[in-house]
Amino acid sequence: MAKQSDYVIYLFELLTDFGDVEAKSMFGGFGLYLDGLMFAIVADDALYFKVDDVSKPEFDALDLKPFVFEKNGKKGAMSYHVPPASAIDDAEELCEWARKGHLAALRAARKKKPRKK
Repeated sequence: MAKQSDYVIYLFELLTDFGDVEAKSMFGGFGLYLDGLMFAIVADDALYFKVDDVSKPEFDALDLKPFVFEKNGKKGAMSYHVPPASAIDDAEELCEWARKGHLAALRAARKKKPRKK
């Protein structure tokens, strides 16, 4: 695994009460996992939580921007959005937003069809 950034270590400290969060290196950033489900990504020292049809309206109402990437000269957005800036300095608030991301990951996992053996 790639060396965790100081930012990821800081996020781990804030998310202590949320659970046993793990970071896995991916595409120059990190995926944050709880109970085997990726509920957040960290890219360019910015945090994004997973959203879905249930949680996205709350993120949109606060104008919380999605994770945008560029591939082959085209921009795309993923179903991950930043939390409010105030959450990055408040462990309790960050855990609330992390819970929303984890719930979205749980709902997505339930929708997936089981893989054939």
